[in-house]
Amino acid sequence: MAPRAYWKGYLKLSLVSCPVALFPASSEREKISFHQINKNTGNRIKYRKVDADTGDEVESSDIIKGYEVGKGEYLELDPEELEAIAIESKRTIEIDEFVPRKEIDELYLNNPYYIVPDGEVGQQAFAVIREAINKEGMVAIGKVVFTSREHIIALEPRGKGMMGITLRYPYEVRNEKDYFDDIPDEKVPKDMLELATHIVDTKKAHFEPQKFEDQYEDALKELLKKKQSGQKIEAPREREPSKVINLMDALRRSVETERGSGERRKPGRSARNHRAPKKAGRSSARAKKAG
Repeated sequence: MAPRAYWKGYLKLSLVSCPVALFPASSEREKISFHQINKNTGNRIKYRKVDADTGDEVESSDIIKGYEVGKGEYLELDPEELEAIAIESKRTIEIDEFVPRKEIDELYLNNPYYIVPDGEVGQQAFAVIREAINKEGMVAIGKVVFTSREHIIALEPRGKGMMGITLRYPYEVRNEKDYFDDIPDEKVPKDMLELATHIVDTKKAHFEPQKFEDQYEDALKELLKKKQSGQKIEAPREREPSKVINLMDALRRSVETERGSGERRKPGRSARNHRAPKKAGRSSARAKKAG
């Protein structure tokens, strides 16, 4: 069965428009999920909406939204009042401008969507808009309304279709200075940097997401199989805490480990990749002699 579109409307570039459909590009539906059950009866837990003070159950028709302006003090809003400010959905993504992709900070990227032409009527117009964006090497910026809220969306070609990523508003992005300003300025010794750089070099690879494994999800599946077949579930033995060693020793040991595994993987690694630890060793020796 074909996936159901999350949103349908029109994509518009100036006077050119075409009907499109948006589909979520990611999903967590395949992940294992649990229900809460009563341990004594095995029945599922049912949640009821109750008054926090009286404990009485409240009908859905009697529930309204409230904004807390003080402790226990709420500004009540009726559905009609919220509808008065609801943004009218024009069912149109109108492209406002084009920006370089590299100028969009990753912090602003939110949810991805696949965008496809909706029906045969607008397929040519869709292709024209897609190829125009592709030719310029830019990202199109527009606006779209989901569930009464307006979102900024960035559009770019992807294969025969397009990908749209909703963007966060500035007030949703926290200031990095609030977290990074207290990090002290550390002077990194040259020999340590050379060792660390060597480790990075031995671990260089290409991005291959198909190699990613969700070990916790796999462990959950195995746990459920064992539980269903009546096998005994035993907790794994606790690992002994690793011995505390100084940073320089850790770097040297890491280099030796990576060098060994790297030589097994790639017997023909260039000598360039082995210069860093040798220089670092000489630097350290000189430092010890000086001391």
